[in-house]
Amino acid sequence: MEITKNDCLRILKEIKDVVFSTVDEYGKPKSRIIDVMIIENEKLYFCTARGKDFYKQLVNDGEVSITGMNSEYKMIRLEGKANKLEDQKEWIDRIFNENPSMNSVYPSDSRYILEAFCIEDAIIEFMDLNVEPINRKSFAIGEKQVKERGYVINEDCIECGICKENCPTKCIEEGVPYFINHNNCLHCGLCYESCPVSAIKRI
Repeated sequence: MEITKNDCLRILKEIKDVVFSTVDEYGKPKSRIIDVMIIENEKLYFCTARGKDFYKQLVNDGEVSITGMNSEYKMIRLEGKANKLEDQKEWIDRIFNENPSMNSVYPSDSRYILEAFCIEDAIIEFMDLNVEPINRKSFAIGEKQVKERGYVINEDCIECGICKENCPTKCIEEGVPYFINHNNCLHCGLCYESCPVSAIKRI
């Protein structure tokens, strides 16, 4: 069955504990495990405490990358901007109602040290590493647009077949010029490095 962006969001919710990455005030990458609390109407909701560095990075910049992989080796990466929600008490109460395990972490009114965020504009990348060749798809939610990534073969191709022979996922097809199937490409760059006439370009 063809994967959809809603399937990707559902997988993130099922994984629940995923890696959220941001950049600190010095431009250094920072990662931590955060729970995906709610998925609704192609939006992702989570929360964090006001005293955490993560909170400060979200408020200052908001750009976040989320990565998770389930037991079936289906990997989801979501990149977008997190926005702090209005009606914080209402959202925190809803998060706790739908994720009751949170009550043991933040009992009673201590929950209100948390603030809720929503990601509604994002790019989702899906990779199924449990099939051969791998399956890759990209989706946009909200106002984002998917930008093509990876490698392309241009008209300088001499059809020697070296790229096709070297490709680990066999995603390069014969043609004039040869053609890379991006749904099965690892973006490893081996074709780019092995092309004798530099006919392969990185997008």
